[in-house]
Amino acid sequence: MNASSSSSRQIVWPSVITVISAAILIGAEVFGAAFAGGWALAILFGLGDQGAHILQAVLFALGVLVMTAFIRGAQRIEPFTKRR
Repeated sequence: MNASSSSSRQIVWPSVITVISAAILIGAEVFGAAFAGGWALAILFGLGDQGAHILQAVLFALGVLVMTAFIRGAQRIEPFTKRR
């Protein structure tokens, strides 16, 4: 890749800030729900503290997948770069 093709892109800051702001909001909800849901399910099924931690870890991993899909989808809608 030559220098002229890499310098022909410009960061679209409003799009980047919009996606990051939405990711922070959605991430707080997703990961909060993962921890609360793991705790609640462990109590419901009588799994104890270790079961709660395992469920929280599983739900946290699912949350990471959800956030990754969100960021990728948002980046298609709101591109982070544009050609000059």
